[in-house]
Amino acid sequence: MADSLPTEFDVVIIGTGLPESILAAACSRSGQRVLHLDSRSYYGGNWASFSFSGLLSWLKEHQQNGDNAEENTASWQGLVHETEEAIALRKKDETIEHIEVFCYASQDMDDNIEEISALQKNPSAVTSKPLDSVCLSEETNSLHVTSSETHAKDTPKSDEEISLEVTDVEDILAEEKYCGDKTCINTASGGDKDENKPIEEDNTDQPKRNRITYSQIVKEGRRFNIDLVSKLLYSQGLLIDLLIKSNVSRYAEFKNVTRILAFREGKVEQVPCSRADVFNSKELTMVEKRILMKFLTFCLDYEQHPDQYQAFVHCSFSDYLKTKKLTPNLQHFVLHSIAMTESSCNTIDGLKATKNFLRCLGRFGNTPFLFPLYGQGEIPQCFCRMCAVFGGIYCLRHKVQCLIVDKESGRCKAIIDHLDQRINAKYFIVEDSYLSEETCSNVQYKQISRAVLITDQSILKKADSDQQISILIVPPMESGTCAVRVTELCSSTMTCMKDTYLVHLTCSSSKTAREDLESVVKKLFTPYTETEIDKEELTKPRLLWALYFNMRDSSGISRSSYNGLPSNVYVCSGPDCGLGNEHAVKQAETLFQEIFPNEDFCPPPPNPEDIIFDGDDKQPEALGTNNIIMAKPDSSEENKNPESPENHLQN
Repeated sequence: MADSLPTEFDVVIIGTGLPESILAAACSRSGQRVLHLDSRSYYGGNWASFSFSGLLSWLKEHQQNGDNAEENTASWQGLVHETEEAIALRKKDETIEHIEVFCYASQDMDDNIEEISALQKNPSAVTSKPLDSVCLSEETNSLHVTSSETHAKDTPKSDEEISLEVTDVEDILAEEKYCGDKTCINTASGGDKDENKPIEEDNTDQPKRNRITYSQIVKEGRRFNIDLVSKLLYSQGLLIDLLIKSNVSRYAEFKNVTRILAFREGKVEQVPCSRADVFNSKELTMVEKRILMKFLTFCLDYEQHPDQYQAFVHCSFSDYLKTKKLTPNLQHFVLHSIAMTESSCNTIDGLKATKNFLRCLGRFGNTPFLFPLYGQGEIPQCFCRMCAVFGGIYCLRHKVQCLIVDKESGRCKAIIDHLDQRINAKYFIVEDSYLSEETCSNVQYKQISRAVLITDQSILKKADSDQQISILIVPPMESGTCAVRVTELCSSTMTCMKDTYLVHLTCSSSKTAREDLESVVKKLFTPYTETEIDKEELTKPRLLWALYFNMRDSSGISRSSYNGLPSNVYVCSGPDCGLGNEHAVKQAETLFQEIFPNEDFCPPPPNPEDIIFDGDDKQPEALGTNNIIMAKPDSSEENKNPESPENHLQN
C-alpha cells in the first residue's frame, strides 16, 4: 500500500519517462534500493501511449488540470525541521499546450453509441461553417496500456447534429465556451446521412475503400495505441544496443519500418535505400544511380577522405551536395530522406547523419528503423519492469510535494509526499516538468508541434500490401519554417484499428501546432466528406480525426539553468524533437555514471544457470567466479515463474 512505503531508499526517482525509467533499471540492477514515483495514473509521462478512449481521458485530465486549486502547503510544512528548508515541486503539468481536436468522420445512425451532441449543449455554436468549436478552459508485448470500454446507449439526434463524445469525456463537452489559452474540441460535419448507404463505397475511377465512422473508431478504441511523442529506433542506435545488452528486449516486440518516402513537386515517392533498391528504382536514371552509389559509398567512411569536405565545413550541407555533381532529384533524396536534416544543417552534421543512416541499413531489414509494437510507450514500461524485477518499488498517482534540503550541507535529504510521509534517500532524480516555476525561472524552453491523425488509407498506396510502416520528411513550405516529419503506422503495428492508419506529424514549433502543421495535413490528406470533390482530392487519403498540441522540449537545458538545485538532485528532460532516442539514452547513462562512477551501466542479467541457491550441495568455488548466490525459494514457489520469453532483438 502507498501509505506503508518504506522510509529509507538509496535513490528516489520522480517521473516515469524514458530517461527516468532507464535510470531506475540501471540503479536497481546495480543493487540500489529504488523508489520510482509518478503523480500520473499511467507510465511514461510525455512518452506514454494511449488507447483512443484513454487519449480522450488524457485530454479531459489536462482540461481539469488547469482548474485544480492550489493545494494547501500547511500540512507538510510542519514536517520541515529548523535546520532544513523545502523546495516545493510543481502541482500541475504545464508541458502540453494549444490542444485542438477535429472530428471529420461521419456518424453512423445505426450504431448503439451514447452520443451527447456538442451542438445540443451549445446551441449558440451552430454556424454554417464546416467546423463548429466548443472551447474549454485549459488547465510489447504483455505491457499493454489498459483502459475501460465505453458504455453505449441510444440518443436520438437530428440529421444536422454531429457529436464528438465518448462516455469518458462527456464532461469536456459540457464545459462553457472560453477563449484565450484554450483547449479546443472541434467537430466537422460529414454531410447528409443516409442510413441505407453501404459501408464500402464504389467509385469507378478509384479503388474501393471502406467508410469509417466515428462510432466505429470509438467502439474499436482499444485497438489504438497513440503515442504522445513520435519516434523510431535506429537499428544500430544506442537504445537498441541498450535493449540487447540489458536483455530488456525480451519484454517488447518490434517491426521494421518498411519504406522511406519523399515529398517532391507535390507527389509522394518511395526512396531507394539499399544497393538493390537503387538499381531497381524506376525514378532514377542510370547516371543518377551511379552518382548516388558513389556518393553514399564515400559517406560511409568520409572521415578517411578529409580532402573532399574540409573546404566546405562552414557551408550548409545543401550547398555541399551541389558540389558533388548530384542532380536536384538526388540532392532532395539525400537531404530530406537519407540525412533527414534541415537545409541549413552544416556539412559535417549532414555527413554524420548520412553515415548513421547507411550503417543502420540491413541489420534487421531494408531500412534503418524499427518501431515497437503497441507504440513507443512500451519502451519506458520495459525498463520499469526490469527495475521491478531487481527490487524497485513503484507507485503511480503518488504526488511529491517538496524536496527537503539540509541547510548546512546543501544536500537533499528527503521528500514529502501527498500523504505527508517523509521518505529519505541519498540521491534524487526528478523529471523537468515536476520542478517549480521558481526553480525554472531562468529556463528558456523550446516547443514541439505535434499532430495525430487517423486516416482511411496510406499516403502512398501500393497494390502489393497495405501493411506499410512509412516515414516521410516534408520540406519547409516557406522560408523560416521547419521540415515536418511524418510517420505513418498500419494496423499490424497494433496502434490502430483495421482499415485505418495512424499518422504522426512532428516539427519544432514556431507557432501553435495547428498553425505549424495544418498546411502539410492539407497537402497530404483530404477531410472526410460524403459530398462530391474533385478527382485530385479523391486520390488522397481521407482524414477521419485529428489532434494538434504543443509539447515542451526541455532537452537542451543545462543543469546550471535551474535555480538552487542541491548537488544530489539530478534532472531528466522530457522528449526531444529528434527522430531517435539517442538523447534520452545518453542522458540516462551520463547521470548514472555521475552518481555511481564505479558501477556498470545496465549490465546483462545473470544467466539462470549461474545462480546458486543457498543449501545446494555444490560449492561455489567449483563453479567459477561469475556465479551468484541467492536464497533458495520455497518448493511451493519453484515452478510458478514461466520461462522468459524469447529475445526479439538479437545481435
